[in-house]
Order: sequence, then C-alpha cells, then structure tokens
Amino acid sequence: MKTNIHPVERAIRVIAGLGLISLAFVGPQTPWGWIGLVPLATGALGWCPPYAMLGISTCKAK
Repeated sequence: MKTNIHPVERAIRVIAGLGLISLAFVGPQTPWGWIGLVPLATGALGWCPPYAMLGISTCKAK
C-alpha cells in the first residue's frame, strides 16, 4: 500500500470522519454516523482504495 493521499487531505478526512462519528453519539444519534469510519481509516492510513483503483494520487511525485 503506497500512500496516495496528500497530508492536507489526510487531515481533512480525519476531521470529517471524527465529525461524522460524533453524530452517532450527539446530535441526531443515528447509525449513519458510523459511515465516518471510512474517511477516518483512509486518512489514518494515507491510502484510499478507490484512488488506487483509478490511478489517482494527490501526493507529490517523488
């Protein structure tokens, strides 16, 4: 798994994931908040499977 997500995008994904997960505990308290695990995981790993399948990379070329 080669990193294919830029560090800024990773931070945005982690913040968005945490925000969505918080919906499962506060606010409307719906199970849909658990969808935040996806951006949280991809942001933490720095690798996005759809990006890899489509050949997309937001990282600078090394």
